[in-house]
This record gives sequence, C-alpha cells and structure tokens, in this order.
Amino acid sequence: MLNIVIFGAPGSGKGTQSARIVEKYGINHISTGDVLRAEIKAGTELGKTAKGYIDQGQLLPDELIIDILASTLDSFQDSKGVIFDGFPRTIAQAEALKVMLAERGQEVSIMLDLDVPEDELMTRLIKRGQESGRADDNEETIKKRLVVYHSQTSPLIDWYKQEGKYQHIQGLGTMEGIFAEIAEAIDKL
Repeated sequence: MLNIVIFGAPGSGKGTQSARIVEKYGINHISTGDVLRAEIKAGTELGKTAKGYIDQGQLLPDELIIDILASTLDSFQDSKGVIFDGFPRTIAQAEALKVMLAERGQEVSIMLDLDVPEDELMTRLIKRGQESGRADDNEETIKKRLVVYHSQTSPLIDWYKQEGKYQHIQGLGTMEGIFAEIAEAIDKL
C-alpha cells in the first residue's frame, strides 16, 4: 500500500499535486477539506459543527477527524493506497493516524512537504478566493489559518523526520516541475 501524507500551508498546492499523484499512481485521495465542505453543504450535524470551527479559522477536534478518515478509508475497495490531503495537522493527529493505519496493517509511506514562502501563499489564497468564492479565502481568515499552521502544524515536520518519512518538496516553480520532484521521491519508495 502506498500511503502518502501531503503537507504544506494553506495554498501550497496540496490539492493540485494530489490530483496528479492520484492519476499517476492509481491511489485514492482523502481531502479532509473536501469531505468537510461536502458535510457542510449537505447541512449534516457534522457539517454544522465543522463550520463553526472553520469559520473561526480553527482546527477540528482530533476524534472527529479520525472517525471521518477511518470511515472514508474503509469505504475504498481494492485500494492501492491513499493520499491524505490536509491531515494530519498536529502531532496528536499524526500519532492517531499511525495507530489507525497500524490497525489495518498499514503505515504512512512518505510525507511530502510542499514548502512555499508566506507572501506567495497569501497571493495564491486571495486569488483562489476571488476565483472560487470560498468564504475562508479572505485576508483575515488566511492570516489566522497561517498562524494556526505555524504554531500547531509545522511541528509535524520534525515528527515525520524522526519517523524517517519526511521529504522536502520545493513548492515554487511550475506545476510540472514540482510534480516531477514529487514523483521522483515516490518512485524511490
């Protein structure tokens, strides 16, 4: 099984590169953001709860996310693997993911860290908000999301380095060039 964690700040290109990885390697894609947006759109209880956190630029409780991921993962039949996009975001979540995968006889194969300077992230996210109408892509919320990312999420880099799973990816350049670097890292597994 090829289980990939794709990592990076909001706007680093996780969704774009995940789609390319799915196409090339034939694995499933779990975007916690997409799953949550679908729940919010459907007006489910989970969606209403999630919306409250998201609107404040905060992360959802770990138990909630793990339950969603386990259910989504178990729904895939004959899967070659999964790319986790937008999860884990904290060390506690990384530890919970490790346990959840171990219970299924699996592990994370690699963590790809898409590294993009903050000024570029801000530019990308504001543009995305204008083009897609995503309410959480406005300057005030983006700043909150980046603070949360740096304080709670970036410590995962050292955690995955200790696990021997970390791979730095330069997130600036052409989409093709970035993907070539990603494919090279995955092909070495």
